[in-house]
Amino acid sequence: MARRLHIDIETFSSVDIKTSGAYKYTQSLDFEILLVAYAFDDGPIKIIDLVQGEKLPPEFIDGLLDPEVHKCAHNATFERNSFRQYGYDIPIDQWYCSAVKAAYCGLPLSLELVSKAMKLEEKGKLSTGKALIRYFCNPCKPTKANGMRERNFPWHDQEKWEDFKLYCINDVEAEREIDHRLEHYTIPDFERINYIIDQEINDAGVLVDINMVQHAVDIDNKFSDEITDKMKELTGVDNPNSPSQLKEWLSNALGKNVHTLAKDSVFELLDETDDEAVSDVLDGRLKLSKSSTKKYVAMLNCVCEDRRAHGLFQFYGANRTGRWAGRLIQLQNLPQNHMRDLDLARQVIASGNYDLAKMLYDNIPNILSELIRTALVAPEGFTFAVSDFSAIEARVLSWVANEEWRLDVFKTHGKIYEASAAMMFGVPIESVTKGSELRQRGKTAELALGYQGAEGAMEKMDRDGKIPPHERKVIVKKWRKANPKIVQLWSDVETCAIHTIKTRKSMRLRSLGFHYDGEIFRIELPSGRSLFYNHPKLGVNRFGMESIIFKGMDQVIKQWASVETYGGKLVENIVQAISRDILAYSMQNLRNAGFKMVMHVHDEVICEVPENEGEEQLKRMEDIMGQEVPWAPGLPLKADGYTTKFYKKD
Repeated sequence: MARRLHIDIETFSSVDIKTSGAYKYTQSLDFEILLVAYAFDDGPIKIIDLVQGEKLPPEFIDGLLDPEVHKCAHNATFERNSFRQYGYDIPIDQWYCSAVKAAYCGLPLSLELVSKAMKLEEKGKLSTGKALIRYFCNPCKPTKANGMRERNFPWHDQEKWEDFKLYCINDVEAEREIDHRLEHYTIPDFERINYIIDQEINDAGVLVDINMVQHAVDIDNKFSDEITDKMKELTGVDNPNSPSQLKEWLSNALGKNVHTLAKDSVFELLDETDDEAVSDVLDGRLKLSKSSTKKYVAMLNCVCEDRRAHGLFQFYGANRTGRWAGRLIQLQNLPQNHMRDLDLARQVIASGNYDLAKMLYDNIPNILSELIRTALVAPEGFTFAVSDFSAIEARVLSWVANEEWRLDVFKTHGKIYEASAAMMFGVPIESVTKGSELRQRGKTAELALGYQGAEGAMEKMDRDGKIPPHERKVIVKKWRKANPKIVQLWSDVETCAIHTIKTRKSMRLRSLGFHYDGEIFRIELPSGRSLFYNHPKLGVNRFGMESIIFKGMDQVIKQWASVETYGGKLVENIVQAISRDILAYSMQNLRNAGFKMVMHVHDEVICEVPENEGEEQLKRMEDIMGQEVPWAPGLPLKADGYTTKFYKKD
């Protein structure tokens, strides 16, 4: 078994890591490693005080440089990038991240939360840890009391510094304990490769058109100032951006209490009033509340010296399913673009010509919102090849359930919304045309009902209210009747889960395995990795039915808590996880084929390819992503794409 070098470091940088990310933080000219705590395997933890003149010992440097030694850290990306700044560029495949291991096992990512979840509080973060980090790791405000200094050193408070060293040591102890507790849950080779690819993509980063971004921020600020001044003139209030002041003015102007300025409520008030001044104020409110510049500011905050934004993806950020989460710019929730002439609008904003922008476009915030994607660009001589899977979750759900008619749809024309409507309403598929009411019903049903959703899910998905309430129950019944094997899948998965938890006997359901070791319930996926559910128990749900309760991250309160699940929710986890694994498998194949991946958003992969080979390389991408996956035989996949000099939604 390979030796393990457990590491935790404490650092200083004037760059704000929360807004700028680890890459820009560690590349700052004043970046410095303050403390290094380390231990080999189960050996004693040692602390090196670099600030006060201690040097990294030969045993540590030898371990760091030895390719046979596994370098282990919590959020290992940070340690890897930090030591790179000191000339130790350790290859990604030598690093092992306890945060990733914890997330793989269904636990939180952060050391603080995973320590609480595993009851490691005595070995985890000191309660004073955040205060110590603020004191030693961040610049301080110069005051007469502190001698006008801009940074705190150990000699400014030696007692705090000793606490800080203990804090660093405790982190290594906690990380090592996590490693021990989870050592019998092995991350599969497939997942290990995915982690390495993730780090390569974060290292590569994506080029940002800084000129355009800066002009977008300037134009938005000018527009916001104009709207604010106009609203001040109309209302006479000191700060039209203050919800309380604006609600008070609107209440007086409309003669009724205005309790909220939520978007939908403002639209309702606009429909109700014929007062021109009130309409202008409400319109101004809508324009000011559209946060067009936040993403642009995020780009400026995190872009590095190479003009690229790095560290935009969090591996296993969506926890159990293993899907990636966005960081910094948050690529997973970018506004879509619907403009016809995106290129022209982009040129206007990039020119910085505010008067021209106002003349051409009435609603500047909307334009800036639609242009956010386009600030991410391919370098000179290259273009983006963008390819994404078509209806991946619907395909995977159909394959797991073996719903043959749906698989036939995906093997042929692929029009699942039309086919679903045709099956539900007993009409020829040719009669279900784009834009028709039937297609709308088919689409809404497909998006809402695959994971045991009912009328409530239909209502939530039908945002425009195109389907009358009395039809929802009918559509739910028709969809379930048309998809009996999917309905059966919900029941079968729940039955297998409950039986496995009760008996601790492993079960198989086609391509899925169900296992329980008395502590963790796992659903083994076709790729070989598993979904983890910690400390499951059986309870009774609000319908009086037997249900599964486990410990997990509550997505509402963002804390470790008891979470209830059921057949449809388990199927959703399974389908989303398999869909993610197919994306990951395709990314492995793209990497092996020599593609440089710089982004991936949901089911879409974005590569930088030579501009003169754009279409040829795109076709290669589509073919690679459309290949049958060895561990998912019979699953029909299709990928489509386009080439573009700047990122957009085609």
